[in-house]
Amino acid sequence: MTKSQLGLALLLAASQGALAQNSTPWGQCGGISYNGPTGCPSGYYCFEQNPWYFQCIPGQATSVTVPSSTSSAASTTLRTTTSAPPPPPSSTSVPATTSSAATSSASTSSAAQPTSSPGVCSGSFSKISAQTWSSGANPGWNLGNSLDAIPNEDSWNNSPVESVVFDYVVEQGIKSVRIPVTYTHHLTTGSPDWKINPAWLSRVEAVIDQALARDLYVVTNVHHDSWEWADVTAPGADIDEIQERFRAIWVQIADKLKCKSSRLSFESLNEAPANNAAQGQLVNEFNEIFLEAVVESGGHNPDRVLHFVSGHMDPIKTSQWFEPPANVENPWLLHFHYYSPYDFVFGAWGKTVWGTPEELAAVSSDLGVVRGNFTDVPLVLGEYDVSVTHTEPAARWAWFDHVARVATDLDITLMVWDNGLDHLDRNSGTWRDPVSLAIVDAAIRGERNSLPGRTVDPSATSQFSSAFIWNKVGQAARNVELPWSFNGNTLTGVKTQTGASLTAGTDYTTSGTAITFTQSFLSQYVGATVSPGSKANLTLTFSAGAFSNVEIIQWNTPEFLAEPDAVPGQDLSIPIKYNGWAMVAAVKAISKTGTYLFDDWTMWLGDLQKGRATFNNHWFFDGEQVVIRAAAIEAVLNLNEPVDFTFEFYPRAAGNGNTLVYTIDPTGDDC
Repeated sequence: MTKSQLGLALLLAASQGALAQNSTPWGQCGGISYNGPTGCPSGYYCFEQNPWYFQCIPGQATSVTVPSSTSSAASTTLRTTTSAPPPPPSSTSVPATTSSAATSSASTSSAAQPTSSPGVCSGSFSKISAQTWSSGANPGWNLGNSLDAIPNEDSWNNSPVESVVFDYVVEQGIKSVRIPVTYTHHLTTGSPDWKINPAWLSRVEAVIDQALARDLYVVTNVHHDSWEWADVTAPGADIDEIQERFRAIWVQIADKLKCKSSRLSFESLNEAPANNAAQGQLVNEFNEIFLEAVVESGGHNPDRVLHFVSGHMDPIKTSQWFEPPANVENPWLLHFHYYSPYDFVFGAWGKTVWGTPEELAAVSSDLGVVRGNFTDVPLVLGEYDVSVTHTEPAARWAWFDHVARVATDLDITLMVWDNGLDHLDRNSGTWRDPVSLAIVDAAIRGERNSLPGRTVDPSATSQFSSAFIWNKVGQAARNVELPWSFNGNTLTGVKTQTGASLTAGTDYTTSGTAITFTQSFLSQYVGATVSPGSKANLTLTFSAGAFSNVEIIQWNTPEFLAEPDAVPGQDLSIPIKYNGWAMVAAVKAISKTGTYLFDDWTMWLGDLQKGRATFNNHWFFDGEQVVIRAAAIEAVLNLNEPVDFTFEFYPRAAGNGNTLVYTIDPTGDDC
């Protein structure tokens, strides 16, 4: 056990008032069950992204008049440097309170289509239907955390986009690209014109042209503006000014891009906050304003495919509140997002397994309610993802497989979210999780995927995964049987990362439910005296469906390489030697007296979830260190008791010793 002292002198030097305003830029500053700093550094203010997450963002809070027709309740989806989750949803969908028989064909309404000067475009334009666009765009990929980054293209985790990125996308077999764009920080004037910096518009156009030049289908939008200034749920929201700015921005975007090919489509607004039907109607008004601005710009835009959205873009609110503009004549489709269940997708409360019958049914219900309410409308799932950065592969692959198969059965186009850390390494062209993408491709083709066995029971006391062969230091190599769901396929071959083929019958055998790797084969990589680490990565191919991987790992208990003291208001980074797979499964945070530092309701969860903190909010890790967030340190100070942070690693099993404990003691009594 490692101990960190937060002594009395340090506490006296930092008063509670000072501690309360020591959150970091973009750090958490509030939310349900949050006990950390509630203020922000100079130049930032605390913004309520949703009831679970308040964040320090650049700028200062404003207060303006709220029209009487709007609600003052404030809640939006979480916005960080990754794609955002909705608030933790229930495990199943709720029935829609309204039903829409809307279709994407031309409206029969007598309302006149907005008109203006047509604009002049050279070259031809091949008008396509929304269904043609949707079908041709499947599967798609998001250029996330680039043009949508705040305040500039390179402000987050990606360098400026280069055209070769789209070569990597095409080589992967991807058919479309969503290019999110944030305009907030590129406006050069205020009301009423809201002029966009011409250089920024030209940059957006250049990136779009790079994608179109490779015959990709493209959709671009107005992105983080939705919570920076277009939040109709915010106290003091000036709806008239919001709509004025939104219209002005789309007038300029549409004019700039009006002569592009029919492969380019427009999406009105990303994840616009809405908490009730009245606010949902305001999001519908965004779609109406967007339509008018696009059509009035002329050129090819009156015939361009448009993406309409609903509140938060989550399935339930979309099914309940979305209504298309009455005067729409453009081909159009409905665009929504899916990140569920929250705890698994975002690493909350130690949730590292997935796939119970109830969880499978929830996906079918969540996506089915949208298709059920919009039976004749082309549907695009414009964001969905489970991050490779913090999830176990077998569980992740099962999630991708099920979501993709359900979406395909419902004729929903899939566009995976990628923030530059999850899928494509945009510098090297390497795809970090090619199995997930292959699973989606196969599902779209109608093929069944063969999947590694895994734990699905959340009440289990250990977690197994057939995506790995584990051998502990001190243990001799042995035969290892991996349960496998072949789903009607057969194993056709196994290769190592060097391309060497394994011999069936000698190196491995198969049954109807498992693959067994032999002791003679595994002894080339693992054994009692072999040093810890990843030793080989096997690629398995099947008679149909996606390929899969099995990683061979020799492991031992990790080691902390230093014992730094915690400092109030700062993250605590602890250097580590993983001695196996460089992945933290979960972190348990419980005081010496048994008090849960966060979310004491987790006492009702399984043994692998009780008392666990939430990834990124409370803890983090990378290849060289584990991190206890400043918010967690602040919670320890507020509790004023020594707290054990138990870092849990894979293979994950209660009592297997594959953990490290770091104690933060605010009293200093036992240091």
